Amino acid sequence: MRISDLFKMGLRNLSRRKARTGLTVLGVIIGTISIVIMVSIGIGMNNSFDKQFMENGAMTVIRIERYGSIIDDDGNWLGSKEQVLDDNLVELVRQVEHVNAVAPVLDTSAKLTSGKYETYISLRAIGHEAFAEFGYPGLLSGAYPTAENNKSVVIPGYVLENYFYNPSSRNYETKAIDPAKDKITFKFDEWRYTQNERKKAFALDLTEIAVMEESENWEFNSYVYFDMDYFKEIYTKYANTLKLEDRKKAMAELQNYSFIMINVDNIKNVTRVQEDIEALGYVTYSEMQYLEPLKQTSDMLQMVLGAIGALAMMVSAINIANTMVMSIYERTREIGIMKVLGCLVKDVKKLFLFEAAMIGLLGGIVGIVLSYVASFAINKYGGPLFQTLMQSSGVYDVGDAKFSVIPFWLPFLAAGFAMLIGVLAGYFPARRATKISAIEAMKTDS
Repeated sequence: MRISDLFKMGLRNLSRRKARTGLTVLGVIIGTISIVIMVSIGIGMNNSFDKQFMENGAMTVIRIERYGSIIDDDGNWLGSKEQVLDDNLVELVRQVEHVNAVAPVLDTSAKLTSGKYETYISLRAIGHEAFAEFGYPGLLSGAYPTAENNKSVVIPGYVLENYFYNPSSRNYETKAIDPAKDKITFKFDEWRYTQNERKKAFALDLTEIAVMEESENWEFNSYVYFDMDYFKEIYTKYANTLKLEDRKKAMAELQNYSFIMINVDNIKNVTRVQEDIEALGYVTYSEMQYLEPLKQTSDMLQMVLGAIGALAMMVSAINIANTMVMSIYERTREIGIMKVLGCLVKDVKKLFLFEAAMIGLLGGIVGIVLSYVASFAINKYGGPLFQTLMQSSGVYDVGDAKFSVIPFWLPFLAAGFAMLIGVLAGYFPARRATKISAIEAMKTDS
């Protein structure tokens, strides 16, 4: 039997029983939609987890905070532990295997003024080499501090555009500051320590300003950055303008860092490095330790959703098998005639397998098309439901996340799977058809 004959006979036989074929195809459509949508939801949740955590920080970064939170195995907060974060610890961490870079950080607050306008800022001091090692964003103007020139101060662009205000005006009028034209003066917060009245208050005119591009990482956007050595230099000058008692307190702040950032060479080694540091007696934090349980939960949910889709497809397979068995009973005489006319046994089998495969393929194609429609509807209208699901999993800002994501390979996999289900479901009926005796078949009325 030629392939063209196989196609013509198979399609003609399917079209002769439109109602039965349609209902069987409908079952495959439902099964395909179930598989595609269930898997796409799992992929969408994984993508949301990745996006959320990547925006909050690099996945290869570990932090040692001055006050480390103690969490038990069930995720319950047991309290905090004060940790001494000094240069000795920095050197100790550098020796841990798989550590690429270590950057101690000092956080404080300060004030910027420009004429009658001012703004309060969060200040972060960090070694100049850390800007490259920890993936800080590009600059709109200026340059990051270097070993040769560490006096550059990095300011997020939005601070210059929105946050300088006139405190003497009734409506707190604001002004966009242009570092190329406007003089900017830096001061430490006056309220923290008592000024020595015999000395001039500390103020620093910023002459080298770099403007940072906006980043998806909120932490990069939230601080004005100084090189650590330059910060210690100006902080010492500031401390020398204070009363003796407060000067000692201020200088003591330089001895204990706010936190330490550690960059690991590979995401696979983050957990191992955390364990090595915690073996030294320190509490650590990384995005990875929270992402892994969430991804495990998501993978398990994806398996469950996929299993539900597979179950729906299995029901479709039973429908296909039932349809093919009924077709054999109705076409017993036809099968006998085919054999009498010299049709090979394998051709009879191919004919029924082709019909079953076409049912699976047709249902798969229609199901894939409808899956895209369903995916669009889920992303457009399913926000409130998935917002609740994400929050229960620890992700709070889903933003414009897609809850159902159909990757390019999934439609092909689903169509192939639907066709395979059809072939497998039609195999035993097709085999049964080959065993029908031609003589006995000719005696039947059907």
